[in-house]
Amino acid sequence: MSGGQVRTVAAMDVDEVLDCRGERCPLPVIRLARRMADVPPGTVVRLLADDPAAAVDVPAWCRMRGQDYLGSPAAATFDVRRTN
Repeated sequence: MSGGQVRTVAAMDVDEVLDCRGERCPLPVIRLARRMADVPPGTVVRLLADDPAAAVDVPAWCRMRGQDYLGSPAAATFDVRRTN
């Protein structure tokens, strides 16, 4: 999605969950980047990360890497779709 649009993904639309709760910056984003490199385009990964920096880091990483940030459907939850 572009133009700052955010779409919340239903749990059934999530292909996998990456649990990074308890890990501190920059580990959740590093783990997300590594995982996204291994999944096919179109895959939706739900990142669970309770580090407050993730709320800024995940959308910024998506913008920098051209991935779709789909939103944060709940606290400490971030949905990302691989685009390429």
